[in-house]
Amino acid sequence: QVQLVESGGGLVQAGGSLRLSCAASGSIFSINAMGWYRQAPGKQRELVAAITSGGSTNYADSVKGRFTISRDNAKNTVYLQMNSLKPEDTAVYYCNADAAGRAEDPDMDYWGKGTLVTVSS
Repeated sequence: QVQLVESGGGLVQAGGSLRLSCAASGSIFSINAMGWYRQAPGKQRELVAAITSGGSTNYADSVKGRFTISRDNAKNTVYLQMNSLKPEDTAVYYCNADAAGRAEDPDMDYWGKGTLVTVSS
């Protein structure tokens, strides 16, 4: 079983920065893509950014040029550097990983419990 734990959320003023971290632990055989999703009150969860094990990235249009996703494969950790934050970035941010806990397991989607990011105007 793979566990994901996010950290780094908090309250920040518009224009400020935050860095989110997500560490995977437990029984891990392989981790493929990792990503960050967010869900604002009353809205559906949406992809923010994703990164493959090889380092290819993709971003939601709304965060391009402001957010940067990166990962440390040796530490099984993914990061999200968020700059020039806007009030509309306020949401619970969830870490996601496509991973297998054992060699015989199929790849599955794993989710963290989320970390709240609040951007004040």
